[in-house]
Amino acid sequence: MTTTQAISTIAAVVLGTMATRFIPFIIFPEGKNPPEFVKYLGTVLPYAAIGLLVIYCLKDVSASSTHGLPEAIAIVFIVLLHKWKKSTLLSIGGGTVLYMVLVQTVFR
Repeated sequence: MTTTQAISTIAAVVLGTMATRFIPFIIFPEGKNPPEFVKYLGTVLPYAAIGLLVIYCLKDVSASSTHGLPEAIAIVFIVLLHKWKKSTLLSIGGGTVLYMVLVQTVFR
């Protein structure tokens, strides 16, 4: 990649990132209420995105013998930890560490 191409690529990424950050504040300025549909999407889309990520992560997991067992144990651990501590970051981090330990040591 030449210097010009690199600069153009960086400029395009910066412009795209800035546009996605600034446009909502331009469309919905402070004091103006967003439409009900936008409020509805704000409440349902986070759950839909998480559900999509879970399904995507589990799509290639084989349920035969013990191949899906580390994933199942990690999911149960994440749910229980999240219900107990109500901390998303702790749940994701704890589940990831548990999953890696299970895959690397127990279920080789």
